[in-house]
Amino acid sequence: MGAWYKVWTRSKRAAQLTSPEDLIATARTQRGSGKVYVTNETAMRHSAVWACLRLRADLVSTMPVDVYRNVNGIKVEVAKPPVLVTPGGIQVGIKEWLYSTQVDLDRGGNAFGLITERSGVIGPDGRGLPARIDLLALADVTVRARGSEITKFVVGGVEYEPWEVWHEKQYTIAGMPLGLSPVAYAAWTLEEALTAQQFARDWFAGGAVPMAELKNTSKTIDPGQARVAKDMFRASVDNGDLFVHGMDWEYKPIQAVASQSSFIEAREFAMTDIARFFGCPADMIDAAVSGSSITYASITQRNLQFLIMNLGPAVARREDAFSRGLVSGPRFVKLNSDALLRMDPEARARTIRSEIDARTLTPDEARALQDRPPLTDEQYAQFDRLFGKTPATPATAATGAPS
Repeated sequence: MGAWYKVWTRSKRAAQLTSPEDLIATARTQRGSGKVYVTNETAMRHSAVWACLRLRADLVSTMPVDVYRNVNGIKVEVAKPPVLVTPGGIQVGIKEWLYSTQVDLDRGGNAFGLITERSGVIGPDGRGLPARIDLLALADVTVRARGSEITKFVVGGVEYEPWEVWHEKQYTIAGMPLGLSPVAYAAWTLEEALTAQQFARDWFAGGAVPMAELKNTSKTIDPGQARVAKDMFRASVDNGDLFVHGMDWEYKPIQAVASQSSFIEAREFAMTDIARFFGCPADMIDAAVSGSSITYASITQRNLQFLIMNLGPAVARREDAFSRGLVSGPRFVKLNSDALLRMDPEARARTIRSEIDARTLTPDEARALQDRPPLTDEQYAQFDRLFGKTPATPATAATGAPS
């Protein structure tokens, strides 16, 4: 018999490992009142989760997608298939498609889509390569597997064969057919953060009262009278109204209120903790810990660190998935991460000049990087008039090539 999985769960057969649904259940029963339930959707109500998912998906989705093939050891760019231009049809372009799938990968560890059209190009499995992939909501997908092999996908009660569904995964472990869900494993942290967020919202809206002691200072009251007093007090304060009493009642809060420093510090710590789960430096989502300081020589260095340490592995996995499933033969897909490494104008000019001086970049190639056409003879003549004609080297003099 195979095992059934929801997209954010792990097999109960793997009893030696703690599953995400067990983590969520434990978080609900042991860590809080049960009023806040952590799911892929409710997690996004926290600003740190939203910021991490948005940052990663924004960057990945705006990286140009290129297709290459090796020709005599040289990487040559070739035309992209339609599935890498409008993967969801004319209404869903590659940027939107990449954004949506990256969000699902980062919060649920998986991304799914129905392959609704195929091209005439035969892939490694003997079928036509996907020409259109309509994305599916994570909550709508159930997976049936035998060990590490997926045998069926179920969407809205309809079964699909594995080759009918596009499936990407990240945060994988050996023997599991699905990627792990950061939201599930961060459930304790997220529940604490969302509960604090809800408490603060209710507190400032006047609808929440912290746990407290209501004491009668003039007489001893029996359990019946205590219940009546408690009900009267709750009826007054639940809707933000005032509780009117004489000199015989004393109200004493025994739980921290929203303005106490420990409450604020807990919320700040939760943001940095969440950033760790979702692979984002806290300072990049404006959640740096107070008192910490990280400095970089330039914005380029900061972006490079983020690309290598945080985003690079996810980009490489996606390139591999696209190369295996969306293009044929010796072709392979690359996400142009150089778009992330934008330098300031002065640093960019120095870099280009050094490459030209080292003869690894021509002036026309440098101009192409700035979306400018090649230099004309008239422009070369102007440079000669302004700066003097550069003497030809022996090699260029022999060949007659321009210096």
